Amino acid sequence: MTAAAPSTVSFDGRFDSRFARELGEMAVPWQAETAPDPRLLVLNEPLAAGLGLDPTHLRGPEGLRLLTGNLVPNGATPVAQAYTGHQFGWLAPRLGDGRALLLGEITDAGGHLRDVHLKGSGRTPFARGGDGLAAVGPMLREYIVSEAMHAMGIPTTRSLAVVATGRPVLRDTMLPGAVLTRVASGHLRVGSFQYARATGDINLLRRLADHAITRHHPGAAEAGNPYVALFQAVIAAQASLVAQWMLVGFVHGVMNTDNMTISGETIDYGPCAFMDAFDPAAVYSSIDETGRYAYRNQPAMAEWNLTRLAESLLPLFHDGQEQAVALAQESLAGFRRQYSAAWSAGMRAKLGLHHDVDDDAASPLVDGLLSLLQAGRADHTSFFRGLGAAARGHREAARSLLPDPAAFDAWAERWSALSPDADAMDRVNPVYIPRNHLVEEALTAATGGELDPLKRLLDAVTNPYVERPGLDRYAAAAPADFGAYRTYCGT
Repeated sequence: MTAAAPSTVSFDGRFDSRFARELGEMAVPWQAETAPDPRLLVLNEPLAAGLGLDPTHLRGPEGLRLLTGNLVPNGATPVAQAYTGHQFGWLAPRLGDGRALLLGEITDAGGHLRDVHLKGSGRTPFARGGDGLAAVGPMLREYIVSEAMHAMGIPTTRSLAVVATGRPVLRDTMLPGAVLTRVASGHLRVGSFQYARATGDINLLRRLADHAITRHHPGAAEAGNPYVALFQAVIAAQASLVAQWMLVGFVHGVMNTDNMTISGETIDYGPCAFMDAFDPAAVYSSIDETGRYAYRNQPAMAEWNLTRLAESLLPLFHDGQEQAVALAQESLAGFRRQYSAAWSAGMRAKLGLHHDVDDDAASPLVDGLLSLLQAGRADHTSFFRGLGAAARGHREAARSLLPDPAAFDAWAERWSALSPDADAMDRVNPVYIPRNHLVEEALTAATGGELDPLKRLLDAVTNPYVERPGLDRYAAAAPADFGAYRTYCGT
């Protein structure tokens, strides 16, 4: 059941509806359910200002209605987007936005088009058995983690606001409901192309690809084969993105094809977490029973998703099937090379190695360190940050995190001989990440109406590389009694 027609007032003229206009076959016009008692929990004022939106206005009654989808400005056409998804390897042909709406697009202060998207705004025609709603906790998790990722320089969708709706949501218990307002350079996914291909309408597939080129990878338009160039651009973006995840110990948890963007931004922060103890087999998703999306599997799963994108784009690559497949395979072969290069460069930076240190010296150091970390289950973030102190001659912070100090000393002697740059290390090894126990602490408090823990955590993780007095607990590993950690998708 849709809500009554929303009012339209002073946000008029700021929004466009390009996706709804250009790709109507993949856009179902829809309205958000009315939030009976909207209350702002958190607003990203710098992001709002960058979008040309007045934070004071957003905090007012009209702003709250906009952030919940109950005010639709002239120029905006809220739609639920259609897409397919391989979910844990199984194909869901008609997935789509079951509890989300693309409110519209807005041009930011830099002249870039940005999607304004609602999550938890109610059932849509794609909702299947879901209620279309979201609880306060999962929406605040996305806000915390996405803003932490942005602060670390990792491409990501961003969070503009979380608004409590005043409507309870039934999960295991009754929980307070909320809507997340998300901002992204776009919401096109691998699953969007799977959906278009499955329709059999090659003209739709071509228009979708042209839209993606214009919006995300305009350089592809100048190539001899623009659609192969588009595919190669997505490969490059995803190779870089997943390498960055791996370097900071981020485990996405639900790398389905509907959660891989064409833009190369991280999307969907449901069952996600940062590693505490280094463990290549780390899984934090309650629904990933086989470890498909474990930490160490993320590069391979990205390649698998990109293969699905290639299958969808084949008719655009070449009129001949054999030639199209050959072009896809040639392009896909670049993923491992590009991922390896991005990851290796990132590891060299984390170790402070200078450009003149050749791979013959760097590779054994990296391999040896990863073996030490795995054997000792060292805290990933604390250890790499501690290496900055070790590069200054103070090894104890890193050394104490391993059960075999002698093995670390032997490794550190070889590393120190290469004169690592401690200041450069501090610029890439964060002090503060969204520690799982602190995230849970903040979410539990916020669900109960107490927002101070959330504010303190956000203050730490949105300035992750600068160590500050009074924030020791935000840099510390989880307490011993925290136990195994599991996250949930929130539906």
